[in-house]
Amino acid sequence: MINKIADSMAQAFEGVQDGSTVLIGGFGTAGIPNELIDGLMAQGARDLTVVNNNAGNGEAGLAALLKAGRVKKIICSFPRQADSHVFDALYRSGKIELELVPQGNLAERLRAAGAGVGAFFTPTGYGTPLALNADGTPKETRFLDGKHQVLEFPIHGDVALIKAETGDRWGNLVYRKAARNFGPVMAMAAKRTIATVHQVVELGQLDPESIVTPGIFVSHIVQIDHKATLGGGFKPSV
Repeated sequence: MINKIADSMAQAFEGVQDGSTVLIGGFGTAGIPNELIDGLMAQGARDLTVVNNNAGNGEAGLAALLKAGRVKKIICSFPRQADSHVFDALYRSGKIELELVPQGNLAERLRAAGAGVGAFFTPTGYGTPLALNADGTPKETRFLDGKHQVLEFPIHGDVALIKAETGDRWGNLVYRKAARNFGPVMAMAAKRTIATVHQVVELGQLDPESIVTPGIFVSHIVQIDHKATLGGGFKPSV
């Protein structure tokens, strides 16, 4: 019997290794799987490469993971905002590496990983420092469809952490409004996906037309309360 509902947060994170690339859903503070980030911190993996739209807010969630010194590199679109002081301090002191990716490119690089696309050309970033590799060499470019375009490669993840609204024991997921954001493409781009849900329903209760992430892309589901507690809000399912 397929049952992807984890008995505990620790069980969901078993086997996550140091040096993993971790895809973390969320857009600003919308859809951030804070409970899963807490679970990752408790699990202990280090030297992580984190992919997220932002680089953490305040002191909680992703910012707490950065502050704990567990992240060696972050790939994101918006590393700085009014309350990104944890990332700012780490970056200015040379303690974290940044790969800045335009938001559309970030989404497409993740989608390409899930779709099995080897690489793609995009006009975004052409003629700017974003068209350079990390070592300063220029990325490959071509003139296509009347535009200069830059070659970009997929972003594959070892683990994806995403926040959904409702799921079933097969791992099928639906989301709540804007909390959906990067969740679906990250689930497809990772070797292993851990998702939180607020509600677990019986098989057949989810309308197939409403399922956004099919269970084939989900490894573990962790059920949490709607209002997360200070300890992470984990609620084991029965």
